[in-house]
Amino acid sequence: MKPSEKTIFISNWIKNYVNNMPRKAQSLVIGISGGIDSSVSSTLSAMTGLRTIVVSMPIKQISSQQDLSLKHQEWLVKNFKNVEAHLVNLDELFKTFESNLSKFNDEHGMANSRARLRMTTLYQVAASNKGIVVGTGNKVEDFGVGFYTKYGDGGVDISPIADCNKTEIWELGKELKILKEIIDAAPTDGLWDDGRTDEGQLGLKYTELEEAMKNPNSPNREKYEKIRKLNLHKMEPIPICKIPN
Repeated sequence: MKPSEKTIFISNWIKNYVNNMPRKAQSLVIGISGGIDSSVSSTLSAMTGLRTIVVSMPIKQISSQQDLSLKHQEWLVKNFKNVEAHLVNLDELFKTFESNLSKFNDEHGMANSRARLRMTTLYQVAASNKGIVVGTGNKVEDFGVGFYTKYGDGGVDISPIADCNKTEIWELGKELKILKEIIDAAPTDGLWDDGRTDEGQLGLKYTELEEAMKNPNSPNREKYEKIRKLNLHKMEPIPICKIPN
């Protein structure tokens, strides 16, 4: 399927999902970080014609990342009349959270807590607007190596781009005419003060991960399997204790 066909297919899928809900949602709510995944997901949501609420939620954010988030908000509002944009600064909330949990401080835990505070924010926005939360995860992250925060950016109602590899997302971004500086930016989860990238954390490029997912004989297959095994608890159903009859 060509990128132009994919954008129409995914946008129609979102719209059909909403139209077939038992209680039809009145809005689509999505967090935007300034990265390619959220930029593509929010644009595809806007293309439905449904009320689309995009939320930028900085927490100790690096200025360059936040600038891209706000630029994409501005671009969406300019190009789609059904889009409304909001800035919800979570710095003070996170400082309070961090201070009250100082006895339980853990760098990785606090990074994931940023994503969980954002998830909570999106669901509050959705509740007040009778909406659903639209996810931004792609196939490599969501179903390959589990590179997302459990109950953070993984906590969504629908996941429209989860069957697209990262390289496909870049193609869709070009097709949708997403800002070039967003397409060219190094992917990052935005959860670290030092601005570390996704590929730096994973130790593999997205093209290498995609190849390893498809090819059992890939030289990177072992590393891919190791990352996947560590994160399977996010991708599999919650373990349930079955009581025997």
